[in-house]
Amino acid sequence: MTLTEQMITIAMVVLGTAVTRFLPFLIFPAGKPTPKYIQYLGKVLPAAVFGLLVIYSLKNVSIFTGSHGLPELISIVLVIFLHVWKRQMLLSIAGGTVCYMLLVQLVF
Repeated sequence: MTLTEQMITIAMVVLGTAVTRFLPFLIFPAGKPTPKYIQYLGKVLPAAVFGLLVIYSLKNVSIFTGSHGLPELISIVLVIFLHVWKRQMLLSIAGGTVCYMLLVQLVF
């Protein structure tokens, strides 16, 4: 990329980031009540996104070859345990990821 193309790319990224950060505050100002459908989406979308991620992550796991899906199963059980125990989403995600990576690199 030329210098001009690089500057245009950086400017577009900055503009896109700024628009996505400020647009919700412009559309939904503080003094105005949030619409019901936005509140509904705020309740259901986090679970839907995590469900989608779980399905996407496990779609190519085969229980008939290789490690038989054991690293994935162990990591899922750890994520569930950590989340039930501490109720910290970041801890659950990080714990499951670290567990899976360690199992794949060192054990299986």
